Amino acid sequence: MSQTNMYLPQPAADSRSLPWGRWGLRVSAVSYLGIMIVLPVSAILQSALRDGPAAFWTEITDPVAFAALKLTLGTAAAATLINAIMGTLTAYVLVRCEFRGRQLLNALVDMPFAMPTLVTGVMLVVLYGPQRALGALLESNGVKLIFAPPGIILALLLVTYPFVVRAVQPALMELETNQEEAALTIGAGRWVAFYRIVLPTIAPAIVTGSLLNFGRAIGEFGAIIVVAGNIPGRTLTAAVHVFGQIESQNQRGAAAMSILLLALSFALLLAVDWMQHRKKVPDVEV
Repeated sequence: MSQTNMYLPQPAADSRSLPWGRWGLRVSAVSYLGIMIVLPVSAILQSALRDGPAAFWTEITDPVAFAALKLTLGTAAAATLINAIMGTLTAYVLVRCEFRGRQLLNALVDMPFAMPTLVTGVMLVVLYGPQRALGALLESNGVKLIFAPPGIILALLLVTYPFVVRAVQPALMELETNQEEAALTIGAGRWVAFYRIVLPTIAPAIVTGSLLNFGRAIGEFGAIIVVAGNIPGRTLTAAVHVFGQIESQNQRGAAAMSILLLALSFALLLAVDWMQHRKKVPDVEV
């Protein structure tokens, strides 16, 4: 080796030639996953099934627990349907329309992600509470929001609003406008062009955002505990029911409902992952 080369920096060893490096990364990632997710889930499974499947089923089918589960699924479905429509329209406006304040609106969409959910509940009570002018006006016309199921839906709409918007927005940005413009030139209206051309293309993104919206809604706690009133059989949701069971020292009941909510959320995540994989890997015709 020449004297000049002796002082040149030598290339670092290729990490691929160091098996311990690859295995170290794998062990670190798997260990962290196990500690943070697998271990707590295993513990709650053990707590829920400690007395056997019959006891687990008894806790789930308890009238109060079953009513809370039905209310949770119903309000989450209603909020998801509304956000699927309004979130898609919002994404379309943000992508296709030019107007002053668009960047501000785009930033405001993400505010529910940064806002504590308890603050969301307090805001809704301050605005629509029965002792407030707007809330009193609505109640005088037979519309009760706070401490009623509509208040739960309203809280879920606010908390989960960004999911559909942020899922649909990239799909619209990638969509070419040639076919849509061609449809407009031959006499099709904007709604017809949207329904026939744009909507089928962005439908997978709408479904993905809706599934994420629903999964987030069924586990919401902070905003609901403020606005719902938490009346068993009427305004008590599954997440608040879990909290009540913990306070009542019924760990098995809390674990049983928690496992059911976890199973629903995991099934939704699997569906989202399958849809995203299906979108990335097109079918190959033989």
